[in-house]
Amino acid sequence: MAYGCGLRVSEIANLKVTDIDSARMLIRVEQGKGRKDRYVMLAPDLLDLLRQWWRVKRPRGWLFPGQQPGQPITTRQLNRACHAAAEAAKLGKRVSMHTLRHSFACVSACKFDPVRRGIGIQL
Repeated sequence: MAYGCGLRVSEIANLKVTDIDSARMLIRVEQGKGRKDRYVMLAPDLLDLLRQWWRVKRPRGWLFPGQQPGQPITTRQLNRACHAAAEAAKLGKRVSMHTLRHSFACVSACKFDPVRRGIGIQL
């Protein structure tokens, strides 16, 4: 979600199942930075992954439930999962949830900016 949509770790933690609008391919982010609501684009590949997740876990309420019943996953748990995945992939670099968010921004900028695309910036 951080890489696929550019969401902040706190925004991912606070997503509800009802925030996913597969018909319009949007995700509603409630009370993001600055306490503002907004919508972000939902990529088809990410929707497929979310559907697989839903079939396995069948979350109610929070999209990513925490260890405590009725509570969302914590940002710390998400960061730990990110670090564990990076270690398992043997990336050899420090990776954080914010790194994924930043990578989304860089890829998006290159994809939609003809100047960067034209000079061949490689990511």
